[in-house]
Amino acid sequence: MTSLPQHPSEGTERERASPVIAGAARVLAGAGIEAPRVEAELLAAYVLDVPRGRLALADGFTAAQRARFDALVQRRTAREPVQHLTGSAGFRHLTVAVGPGVFVPRPETELLAGWGVDEGRRRAAPLVVDLCSGSGAIALAVAQELPGARVVAVERSPAALDWLRRNAADRAAAGDTPVEVVAADVTDPQLLPDLVGRVDVLLCNPPYVPRSVVVPPEVAAHDPDEAVFGGADGLAVIRPVVARAAQLLRPGGVLGIEHDDTHGSAVPALLRADGRYAAVREHRDLVGRPRFATASRRADGHRSESGPAWQTGSS
Repeated sequence: MTSLPQHPSEGTERERASPVIAGAARVLAGAGIEAPRVEAELLAAYVLDVPRGRLALADGFTAAQRARFDALVQRRTAREPVQHLTGSAGFRHLTVAVGPGVFVPRPETELLAGWGVDEGRRRAAPLVVDLCSGSGAIALAVAQELPGARVVAVERSPAALDWLRRNAADRAAAGDTPVEVVAADVTDPQLLPDLVGRVDVLLCNPPYVPRSVVVPPEVAAHDPDEAVFGGADGLAVIRPVVARAAQLLRPGGVLGIEHDDTHGSAVPALLRADGRYAAVREHRDLVGRPRFATASRRADGHRSESGPAWQTGSS
């Protein structure tokens, strides 16, 4: 171990951050972590209480900080999510608090949120609804980037609601437009009755992984089961959301639903089969995988003649 006296006047010896981070990255790589250097830097920035981009300018580790950092690295090698270790997750231009009981927002979901923001900008004072809100990442990003919007976040899980309310309060205190939090089941056919025919933009990142899929240890052991799996085919929540969204949206309102990368044809097919949507489109993520589908509510407000009556199936 090499220790350099960063603050001789204080009599405190500090260990340079760079070699400590490099060693941690090797440990994480050996444990199969996909982005070991990035995660080592995230943990170091957390322990040193500096932005990751300023690690090179930071003082080194005290002995206590080094011990804390090493302990976090060991927990990460056991596949505890790095976001649980730091207590937060970055999402677009904000940071949300996360931990046990709530789904950790993924970078690919930023694409759906960005699409929603762009659609909201086309409308004056839009009403935006975020279903399956979890930590509130999508809703809070929209509220931050569209200060003139009314944003409603819907979540069922009591544990996730605690995180959602905490994040909503924190962002409101920071000056963002307050988000309205609603405790409800998105598969309820009477969901949000006061908003029927009024919603401009409806976004949803539902549980969509088919039950048979084997997920990474971080997901299996730490993300809530009900926020990950969407029934046998992964569409058990998406089906009723498609149906209810058609009732909530105003004519010309738009819907965006994230889905499993195996659903690139299935979800657009559900939207077309409903008969109340137009302009159905599939969107891919940054590595080319099918990621979310969008559609607009038919401008005449009716169901197309070719669309069959909606059947909720397993919902």
